[in-house]
Amino acid sequence: MTTITQNRVKELRKQAGLSQQALADQIGVMRKTISHWELGNHRISTDNAKKLSQFFKVSIDDLLE
Repeated sequence: MTTITQNRVKELRKQAGLSQQALADQIGVMRKTISHWELGNHRISTDNAKKLSQFFKVSIDDLLE
């Protein structure tokens, strides 16, 4: 499991102009999962970190900032 800083996911999502639901639909998770990540309540699996990095076209290192 990988922990991604809560604000980085939200920041990238907002920069892309997406709602939590839209991002969830794009990467195949539930909306509440996005919310938990943004709040720092849940860890992000390696697979989902890869999906996020591919979707946002950033490295996993950029997500971990």
